Amino acid sequence: MQKVYKRNERGSLIVISGPSGSGKDTIVNELVKNNDNIWVSVSCTSRAPRKGDKEGETYFFLSREEFEEKIKNNELLEYAEYNGNYYGTPKEHIEEHIKNGKDVILVIEVQGALKVKELIPWSIGIFIVPPTMTELRRRLSTRGTETKEKVLERFKTAYKEINRVTDYNYVVTNDEVDEAVKKINAILLAEKCSVDRIEDVYLNNEEEEIHALLMDNVNFSSADDDIKIN
Repeated sequence: MQKVYKRNERGSLIVISGPSGSGKDTIVNELVKNNDNIWVSVSCTSRAPRKGDKEGETYFFLSREEFEEKIKNNELLEYAEYNGNYYGTPKEHIEEHIKNGKDVILVIEVQGALKVKELIPWSIGIFIVPPTMTELRRRLSTRGTETKEKVLERFKTAYKEINRVTDYNYVVTNDEVDEAVKKINAILLAEKCSVDRIEDVYLNNEEEEIHALLMDNVNFSSADDDIKIN
């Protein structure tokens, strides 16, 4: 049976941001566990690896000189300098996955996210926020991977980033990780149903004839505005 409309089946480009400590990486890790239609782009950075970081999984770790070479060669979709280090998104494979129907997720800083939105207006921006700033401060302080001065710097940056939340399409509060994941899955499903994806509507002669027959059997009563089918 012929469908009513033709839908664009390309994947979505989802940009996820949030202040350091909001839990965006944890959410994305949970998101991909039960969704094999998601491909997460791995960013590159000039910052030093932290304990537990894995090359090619957490980031591609580059020297500052190597990163600047990629900028020069136009190999990055976007890049930004954040707390003294470069962060960027390699172009490689993103377009290929989207064309093949995969949803591509970029977990990037606010500066980079705004650049992507400017370049690709149909990208979907999701901003992750902590339940409270007190909770954010607790998360940053208990990491144990940075100095007190660095934690304070990140906390100050968080205030500036949260003020850009209206530049995104959606905001999700990360109070409980499972609930945050459910909300993002709901966003992805809603985007698949968007009318923006409709490329064509199929109305052939047979369907038009059925419509005409139905209309022939409908009486419109001017007295009470009721519609009656014989």
